[in-house]
Amino acid sequence: MYTDRKNARNFWVSSAEPTRMMRFVLVTSCALAVSALTFAGPASAADLVKQTKRLAFKRTPESAASARDLVELARPQDPSQDAAFLAAVSWVGRAGVFNSDWELADKYGREAFEGGQALARANGVDSSEDVATALGAGIEVIGQTLDAIGDRGGAVEFLRAQRKRYVGTSIETRIQKNLLLIDLEGKPMPAVAIDRFIGAEMPIETEGKVALFHFWAHWCADCKRQKPILLQLHEKYADQGLVIIGPTRLYGYVVAGKDATAEEEIAYMEGDWQTRHGLPDWMPKPLANQNFINFGVSTTPTLVVVDREGIVRLYHPGRMTMEELEPVIQSLL
Repeated sequence: MYTDRKNARNFWVSSAEPTRMMRFVLVTSCALAVSALTFAGPASAADLVKQTKRLAFKRTPESAASARDLVELARPQDPSQDAAFLAAVSWVGRAGVFNSDWELADKYGREAFEGGQALARANGVDSSEDVATALGAGIEVIGQTLDAIGDRGGAVEFLRAQRKRYVGTSIETRIQKNLLLIDLEGKPMPAVAIDRFIGAEMPIETEGKVALFHFWAHWCADCKRQKPILLQLHEKYADQGLVIIGPTRLYGYVVAGKDATAEEEIAYMEGDWQTRHGLPDWMPKPLANQNFINFGVSTTPTLVVVDREGIVRLYHPGRMTMEELEPVIQSLL
C-alpha cells in the first residue's frame, strides 16, 4: 500500500535495553503511525489522480496494488458521476497493463470506460480533462487487454468502433494510436497528406526506398533529442537507399504557448524555430493536421519505418535510440 514514510515519527528510548513493555509500546506506536499514513488517502480528487498516476509509472506489482488500494479507499458512493475518481481508476487499469496483470487491467479499464462513456453522453467527451482521460484510457486498456489475451480481432474491432464513435474529439488520435500499434505493421503504408511544406517544397520519393517517417512537433523536447539520430542515419545510409521524411502539423500556438494564427505559426517554424532547432534542408517536412489523426500521433515523436515494397515494418510512438532504430533500418536496406 502507499505509505508516505517521510512523515513517520521516530520513536526513541533512552534505555540501552528497553523492557518488554517498552518494546511493545515502541512497535505498536510505529505500526499505528504507518497505518494512519497508509489509510489517510489523498487530500483531494486531484491528489488521487496524481498519486495513482505516479504509482502506475513505477511499473511494479507492488505499486499497482497500492494504486488499487488508494482508489478503493477513496471510492465514492456513486463512482459513475465522479470524473476525477474515474480518471484515477483508469490509472489503475494502466498499472495492470504495465505489469501484464490483465485481470486488474480489465476490471479497472472497463470501469473507467463505462463511467467515462456515461459522462461523455451526458456532458461531452471534452467537458473536462478527467472525462477525456477516463474514457480515452479505458478504451486503450480494453484494447490492449483484448490483444494480450489473444483476441486481436476483437481488439481491432473494438478500437475501430470507438474511433468512429468519438471522431472529432480529443481522444480520437489516442484511439487510432492504439489501433495502429496492433494493426499497422505488416500492412501497406497509408498515404501521407500534404497541405503545404515547412521550408522548401520538395518531392517525397519513397518507391524502392527504405523510408523513415518522423512525425514531430515544434514544441516537443523529445523531437529535438531524436534529431541527432536522424542525422546519423542519413549520413550512414542515405546512399544505400534510406529516405527520411518529417511530417508535422499546426497547434495554434508558438513559443511559450502564445496563441498564433496558422500564418504566424508557420512563420515561427520557418523562422525563429528553424534557426534554433530546425530540421535539415534535405528532409521534406509536409504539413497537414489530418496526418496526426490518421497516424495516431498523440505521442511525439512517432516513428514509422517502411520497407522497399511499401510495407510498414515499425510503428513506434515515442523517441528511439540509435541502438534501437539502426538495426531496423539495416535489416531492410
